[in-house]
Amino acid sequence: MKKIALPLCFGLAAAHAAIPVAHAQSSVDVYGLMDAALVQERGISKLTSGVSAGSRLGLRGTEDIGNGLQAVFTLEAGLLTDTGGSDQAGQLFGRQAFVGIKSPLGMLTVGRQYNLQSQALTDVADPFEGGMAGASTNIAGYSATRIDNTVRYTSPEWRGLTAIAMLGAGEHSGLAADQRSLGLSLGYVNGPLTLRLARQSRGGEPGKANVNNTILAGNYSFGLATAFAGYGSNTGEGSSMFFAENPYGAPVAPTVSTDSRDALVGVAVPLGATTLLASFIHKDDRNAANRDAQQLAIGATYALSKRSKFYVAYAQIRNRNGAAYMVGNATEVGSGDRALNIGLRHAF
Repeated sequence: MKKIALPLCFGLAAAHAAIPVAHAQSSVDVYGLMDAALVQERGISKLTSGVSAGSRLGLRGTEDIGNGLQAVFTLEAGLLTDTGGSDQAGQLFGRQAFVGIKSPLGMLTVGRQYNLQSQALTDVADPFEGGMAGASTNIAGYSATRIDNTVRYTSPEWRGLTAIAMLGAGEHSGLAADQRSLGLSLGYVNGPLTLRLARQSRGGEPGKANVNNTILAGNYSFGLATAFAGYGSNTGEGSSMFFAENPYGAPVAPTVSTDSRDALVGVAVPLGATTLLASFIHKDDRNAANRDAQQLAIGATYALSKRSKFYVAYAQIRNRNGAAYMVGNATEVGSGDRALNIGLRHAF
């Protein structure tokens, strides 16, 4: 990460008199991550980008504006390491783009920001951190990774507690409730224990129910290993991962689950420069079709340095009653019910 200090100095001078110069301190960080891997999926072998985490190039900065206040911003562009193109369907700053004010009373930001339920799932409950073949997002429910047109408030930390509220304006004319969204999150950190309860809701399509995703996520470090767990509830069309109409060529195309529960357990075991990973996820479909799914994943990372590491991961999904969940990774939805990844990532 590179830091650029930008002192801003302004002054005026008058004949025979000097007016004091006001100083405001500003800094901008340039950062990024490059990730590429060999991926073996259902009949497909390829070199692809963003497998353990999305490749990106970002800028973030702060400016001290006095009275304990700071102006803050983040601009983060998704990249495709294998082609040099843009991720997030070609959006220039498709990962994050927001500006705000930070104060002793908390931080208020406005722009394109992360879904709170998705963050709790990947950052707290998942030993694979939402990446590699073992990504919890392969079958666990969330309605969107990021949400446009949002206003987000993050409280100061108090005795390990942090609260977040996020309101999305929607701005999609003609849709029910204009697709407005509301996210709420309450987190607690105390030494080796991390807990987070999060809920993300948005208006459904015309004539359909609202989409709601709720999760209780946690992890605990025992020193020799860190245990992970999560339990989520998903209701409404679009509340669970579902992209392909019929990826396995079933005689009857599967339907989208509108009511499901997710249970996740996992572990990360550090052994020197190597960390072993494993997780198991069960999706309980509450619809009449009862299209349940289970994912078992194993993996390992090897740290070459603080910023570079190799990784390998394998996951398999067992679909029931015509369910059609697929093993993807941090940026792709996958093409089948199993996948092997071997890759390298470097952060800067």
